[in-house]
Amino acid sequence: MRKTRQEIILEDVTIADAGAEGKAVARVDGMVVFVPFVVPGDVVDIKVFKKKKNYAEGKAVALKQPSPLRREAQCPHFGLCGGCKWQTTDYAAQLRFKQQQVKDNLERLGHIDTSTMHDICGSDNLFYYRNKLEFTFSTKRWLNDGETRSDDDPGALGFHIPTVFDKVLPIEHCALQRDPSNRIRLAVRDYALQHQLPFYDIRNHTGFLRNLVLRNTAAGEWMVIVVVAEERPEWLMPLLDYLKATFPEISSLQYIVNSKMNDSYTDLEVVTYSGSAFITETMPRYGGGTPLQFRIGPKSFYQTNSEQAYKLYSYAADFAKLTGEETLYDLYTGTGTIAQFVAARCHKVVGIEYVEDAIEDARKNAKINGFDNCEFFAGDMAKVLTADFIAEHGRPDVVITDPPRAGMHESVVQQLLAAAPRRIVYVSCNPATQARDLAMLCSRYRVTQIQPVDMFPHTQHVENVVALELLP
Repeated sequence: MRKTRQEIILEDVTIADAGAEGKAVARVDGMVVFVPFVVPGDVVDIKVFKKKKNYAEGKAVALKQPSPLRREAQCPHFGLCGGCKWQTTDYAAQLRFKQQQVKDNLERLGHIDTSTMHDICGSDNLFYYRNKLEFTFSTKRWLNDGETRSDDDPGALGFHIPTVFDKVLPIEHCALQRDPSNRIRLAVRDYALQHQLPFYDIRNHTGFLRNLVLRNTAAGEWMVIVVVAEERPEWLMPLLDYLKATFPEISSLQYIVNSKMNDSYTDLEVVTYSGSAFITETMPRYGGGTPLQFRIGPKSFYQTNSEQAYKLYSYAADFAKLTGEETLYDLYTGTGTIAQFVAARCHKVVGIEYVEDAIEDARKNAKINGFDNCEFFAGDMAKVLTADFIAEHGRPDVVITDPPRAGMHESVVQQLLAAAPRRIVYVSCNPATQARDLAMLCSRYRVTQIQPVDMFPHTQHVENVVALELLP
């Protein structure tokens, strides 16, 4: 270790393991050091910028010896953007780290027996797999080392720098969404600069252009949503006309006026400028037959890795062991994708979701797909899923639950325990909160199968599907 009054440099440190939040872990003199953008097995020098009693955080300032697991990054923004922190790690190793993450969380936090865990399901596509990206306009462009800000700096269109709310990294090429995603974003940026359309200043809440949202389907439909801060048709309409003329691939061109202090637009009106108000994604039907269709609007939730979503839902359906006679509850149903994926194998499906717009999408999709055995309800899960609700709509034989990262409210877990369905299939994007909930459910259930699924290559995120059977 080299120490001066200004900084601490840890020299020739071997990175030991993958850690939380996409960071890697080193151990120096009994102290754990968290370091981003390095690979287990790398030997590096680390500059420490935060030091506590038992741990420290730092950044690698020199790569002394590369790990055998190290691969070359494909993204030109790797190391700054923060979106794909594991991009330089061999993909097979990424899968091992994710499986271990699930195992550790279930065993340590939930005291779950993981002997029934299957090997993680990897993604066939490691790049260009996302069907939705959201970019931010900002007057505050992130400055690289040695750069200084000038008075005429135009700002940036790209992604927020991690932990820095008002700085945006200008993105030239993103390897997460296929073209014309990059071409559309760069065209909007260049048009805005050429026509001097002001970017948004999140600190002072001034400016015009706020966000650019791009969604696409496997069949090649594209939705583009331009979010602006105020009604300025003399600025907005020419921009939309330019996009419509330049990109015939855009089948849904929409805009939102957001004059609020935050970027959320779920409560705002969306105006369709040209084309359709939605795009349509298809998914193979579980067990075969005509593919399912899902209408996706500007506010719709849909799994952002469409191909992996089919695998994820297939595991959930397999674990449900449906015979066609069951009443199935799909909790946190979103736009009803899982509900309709299994509906043909159920007597009745009841879906519950907090977002009213999502439930409207679910009802429309069920009609499109020809399901008359699906009912969808909107409201806070803890308030909707009551004993009276279950008495009215039927006791579930099977429950599939796919909650947000925070997991299920304790009252929801208690209601499941009281309803005592024969099987529960728990789909989670956060193994830590899933482990917490499983620990409560295991008072009446036993875990029979565990299946991790990688939805987001090059990130630390992992989905996990757990099957539970009611104890005799």
